[in-house]
Amino acid sequence: MATDSEPNKPGQKQDNRHVYGPRPIAALIGPLIRPAFRKRAPATAALLADWDAVIGPALAAVTTPRKLANGTLTLACAGPVAMELQYMAPVLMQRINAHLGQIAVQRLKFIQDLNPAPPPKPKPIPATEAARAALGDMPEGELREALERLGAMVLRPR
Repeated sequence: MATDSEPNKPGQKQDNRHVYGPRPIAALIGPLIRPAFRKRAPATAALLADWDAVIGPALAAVTTPRKLANGTLTLACAGPVAMELQYMAPVLMQRINAHLGQIAVQRLKFIQDLNPAPPPKPKPIPATEAARAALGDMPEGELREALERLGAMVLRPR
C-alpha cells in the first residue's frame, strides 16, 4: 500500500477512496471526452464544432468534415457540390488552416454522401408570443389578457 507521501507505482493497487463533496469540473471532463478524441483528432473535433463559421452556412449545409489524417481532410458532400468545392479548394484550405492556427490541411478529398446532414431545426416560438399571435386582432382588455395567459400555459413545453 502506498502512503500519502509516496505515489502509487504502476502495477500497484490504488486506494478505492470515495471523495464526497464538490470536485473541480476539469476532473470530470477528461474521462468524458477521452473516448471522443480517441475516435477523432482534436483538429477534426474543432472543425466539426465550428464548421458553419469556417466555411459559411451555404456550404456547411451540403458538406460535412469526416476525417483529418496525414494532412488530408475528407469531406462528405451532396451531389454536384464536389465540383464547386474542387475549384474552391485553395480558399477552403486557407480558411480551415487559419481557423486551426496551423497548416493541418494540405489536401482535400471529397466523397459523395447522398444523406447530407439534416438542416437545423427552427427555433421554437415562445409560448407567450404564440398565444398573442393566435389571438390576432382581438381588442385589448381583460378577456384578451386572460386568453393570453391561458394560451401561454397550454402551449408551454412540458
